Amino acid sequence: MTPGPEAVPEPDEPEPDAPTPPTSGPATLDEPPGPVNWNLLGAEEAEEAWLELNRWVDWLRHEFGLPAAVIPPYWHRHPELVWELSALHIHWLCAYDPQQNGSAPIGWLRDFAESRQRLRDWVAASGTRLDRDRPTRQTVWPGEEQAEPIEDAAITDRDADFVNFVVSDVARREQAEEEYYARLDPETGELT
Repeated sequence: MTPGPEAVPEPDEPEPDAPTPPTSGPATLDEPPGPVNWNLLGAEEAEEAWLELNRWVDWLRHEFGLPAAVIPPYWHRHPELVWELSALHIHWLCAYDPQQNGSAPIGWLRDFAESRQRLRDWVAASGTRLDRDRPTRQTVWPGEEQAEPIEDAAITDRDADFVNFVVSDVARREQAEEEYYARLDPETGELT
């Protein structure tokens, strides 16, 4: 007996009881990913980059058993850690791409060992810890205004803080984009 049309899955629907494809893991890339320049990302790009980096950092810390002295909970609040982890993430994506040379992963692991030491240095300099955080202290050069005193804050809910941080960052970027487009001449498309 042949099944009726209602039993035939739509082309975009998975067959019933068929395993769902993994949401992460090796994928063939059209081209190697380029570096992420956090200074130039638009709001949508930044949101996507933050979420992707957060998933990867969470995987990394669990996979390699990394302590907070290497990757602290509030890494996202410290640009020096964001840049290091972002570069390490892109390097990992390239090294483990199926189109890559078979020896690329060992290069990533070697570079990861060096990066862990830099991460330890950044964490020590920034003052962020497992249970408390503070903004990274900045050296005031002669002639600059003195910085406000920096206070430690308790870390109570890392995930909620990350979400609030990303929402704020995306809103800041959206505002900058709106201000930029508001300055464009509608007829010429040039800045006024």
